[in-house]
Amino acid sequence: MRNECTNRGRRDFLGTATATVVGITATSSLGLSVVALARAPDVPVDDRTRWGLLIDTAKCDKDCTACVTACVSENGLVGHGRPASDAQWLRKVQLRNKATGRTLSLPVGCQHCEQPPCVDVCPTGASFRRADGVVLVDKHVCIGCRYCMMACPYKARSFVHEETHDQKPYAPRGQGTVEACTLCVHRLDASKPPACVEACQKEGHQAMLFGDLKDPNSVIAKRLAAEPSSQLREALNLNTGVHYQGL
Repeated sequence: MRNECTNRGRRDFLGTATATVVGITATSSLGLSVVALARAPDVPVDDRTRWGLLIDTAKCDKDCTACVTACVSENGLVGHGRPASDAQWLRKVQLRNKATGRTLSLPVGCQHCEQPPCVDVCPTGASFRRADGVVLVDKHVCIGCRYCMMACPYKARSFVHEETHDQKPYAPRGQGTVEACTLCVHRLDASKPPACVEACQKEGHQAMLFGDLKDPNSVIAKRLAAEPSSQLREALNLNTGVHYQGL
């Protein structure tokens, strides 16, 4: 039942894909190796890939919000009668070590857990995890109970209170439903990095690295193997897809 719901939700969410699966590897100016997954809507993704992010807090400028702005613009989170910051798909968090006074700034959104608590508590199957690690919400199945919001240890989900207008066709929103970062899944399936990563690169900070965590030859996998990193609330053993350096 869960697999059936997952595939249906993915098709509804990504109904714009055409063509069949192709195995093209494209290396962009971001230093990413992205496997092109252009395919027919009924062809499911598989677990050979797991998309993830590595965020270097030492390179994240506390005064820069380019990643948040890009997320808002890309996913149409403005013009709905409320401040864009209420829809927290991605937010900047400021941390301060009380003992040393050291401060950090880092973007926080859905951590795309391997074992997502939001999926476990969802009574309808609206919250689901794609085989490639992207955690999504099927707006056609979500009943707005908000159990997932309570279960998320990262406060990464938002509830849509007002009626929505001028939605992006690839990022549907709906009054009375829950939403969160999708890793710009529509861009992933078109062999493009998430909008936040692209924006960070354009600002010259290069604080966000994106790629396939399962590919030992990817830039992100090599960096994780060579340098220390951590996950938010690591003790929960959720094996998040988002990793941080310098925490």
